[in-house]
Amino acid sequence: MSERHEAMPSLWQLACGDGTPRAACGVAIVVGTVLTLINHGDVIIAGHMPDPLKVALTYAVPYVVATYGAVTAKRAAWRMRLAVQAEKTRP
Repeated sequence: MSERHEAMPSLWQLACGDGTPRAACGVAIVVGTVLTLINHGDVIIAGHMPDPLKVALTYAVPYVVATYGAVTAKRAAWRMRLAVQAEKTRP
């Protein structure tokens, strides 16, 4: 009996599938807002606009970290599933 192994999904598929972007956006909104208030709150309260690039990065970093975590977890789950399937096919 030949074993059939499906290929691991690409990083792009893992990062963009199964609700990862939506979840990462949620994390970025919450964490980015908190960090923006911590890092730029004094500027905002003074009535000034903080540097838009810094604010954008403040939101982008949690998005990237959440996406990385999801991709890492999905890859680990895929490897575990493959190991379990291989174990089941052993004589």
